[in-house]
Amino acid sequence: MVSHLRPALVLVALFTGLTGVALPLGFVGFGRAALPFQAGGSLIERDGKVIGSALLGQNFTEARYFQGRPSATTDTDPADASKTVPAPYNAGASSGSNAGPSAKALLDRVAADLDKAGPTPVPGDAVTTSGSGLDPHISPENAARQVARVAAARGLPAAQVGALLAQNTSGRLLGLIGEPRVDVLALNLALDGAKP
Repeated sequence: MVSHLRPALVLVALFTGLTGVALPLGFVGFGRAALPFQAGGSLIERDGKVIGSALLGQNFTEARYFQGRPSATTDTDPADASKTVPAPYNAGASSGSNAGPSAKALLDRVAADLDKAGPTPVPGDAVTTSGSGLDPHISPENAARQVARVAAARGLPAAQVGALLAQNTSGRLLGLIGEPRVDVLALNLALDGAKP
């Protein structure tokens, strides 16, 4: 009996060491060597301080900043731990809202976002959340609708803000994959560095 168990236990230990320890450590080492920025979380620093990640959106609420798409992330209610409260771009609770198309809370939020977005037609990403709730990008159409507000709040010419928007718009990967997009954090950082 022991002679049958020993090879099985040795193989379990061997493959646990190979696939559970050595292989993951090898991938981590390769990632850090080949792609250090991405492996480190794609963190963006300014003046030696981490201000965000290129992979995670942030909740910009001031009129002087471009604003990302709505976020459905939540956090525990400080007054009642059995409930949740909205916490936009909470990276510790990445998720969609899971609200159905007839949910009153969803319909109310979309209606409020439509009112805030201005005249129709409104780009879909101005009123819909992403699956993760952390999307750092918006469509160029959504960003273009915000140019006048941002320019007025900063006292900059709309043409200058539009030029910064164009510089921070990424096209399709290899001209085929994905959609054109604007990284909201990168655009807002460019705005902070802009001179009138």
